[in-house]
Amino acid sequence: MSKAMTGRAGGRLAGKVALVTGAARGIGAAIAKAFLGEGAFVWVTDIDDDAGNRLATELGDAVRYRTLDVRQEDHWDAVVGEVVAGSGTLDVLVNNAGITGFEGALVAHDPENASLADWRAVHATNLDGTFLGCRAAIRAMRAAGVGSIINISSRSGLVGIPGAAAYASSKAAVRNHTKSVALYCAEQNLAIRCNSIHPAAILTPMWEPMLGNGPDRAERMEELVRDTPLRRFGTVEEVASVAVMLASDEAAYMTGTELTLDGGLLAGTAVQPHRDES
Repeated sequence: MSKAMTGRAGGRLAGKVALVTGAARGIGAAIAKAFLGEGAFVWVTDIDDDAGNRLATELGDAVRYRTLDVRQEDHWDAVVGEVVAGSGTLDVLVNNAGITGFEGALVAHDPENASLADWRAVHATNLDGTFLGCRAAIRAMRAAGVGSIINISSRSGLVGIPGAAAYASSKAAVRNHTKSVALYCAEQNLAIRCNSIHPAAILTPMWEPMLGNGPDRAERMEELVRDTPLRRFGTVEEVASVAVMLASDEAAYMTGTELTLDGGLLAGTAVQPHRDES
């Protein structure tokens, strides 16, 4: 095991080895950067090799990029095997890779008109990918008997989304599987924790087609978060901060739980709280 392939001293994740899926951009990239900043050695993975390699080069010697299609068992076996061989251990896994189903085109994703193929495609990445990641992590972490698995679900996994039924269903299943994994590991007398994060409107590249770059961009942003009590988008850095906490030993007694980052959206009704503008 090369010293360069383990986390550095200092920081809340000092000495830990982490793997982040879907890390080439957005929330995944922010988590990778935050983990690195807190002392972890980070393996970033994605299917966008150009963006993934650029990120690894940007972040430096304590980061490695590998191609990982989370839908493929053999990819998981190969990448996790390399992580353990190269770094000696896997301490943290973040199952972040996910799709909405609208990446290629605005196809129907409502319960009446969605095609079975489109439904399955979303679940293959979001749910099957999370299942395979959790399974691989448990197996890799078993020797040490300790670790942290963090599944990125969504606010959409807690409520119904008629126009994105497959996405909502897959993220709800991620939430439930998180709890099954947490209980299984506890039953196995393993200190492998599994928790889920449920972001709502986080400003990532996914929103760009709806926001555009025109003079009405600010107006569009305001409209999209009108029902959010804090009246703004969340940031990828805010999601990453929660991931750091769950990955750290500070959260050693947290497992099977869910943390929402939604600006207060699920705290009550959609009615805005009164604000004194005086």
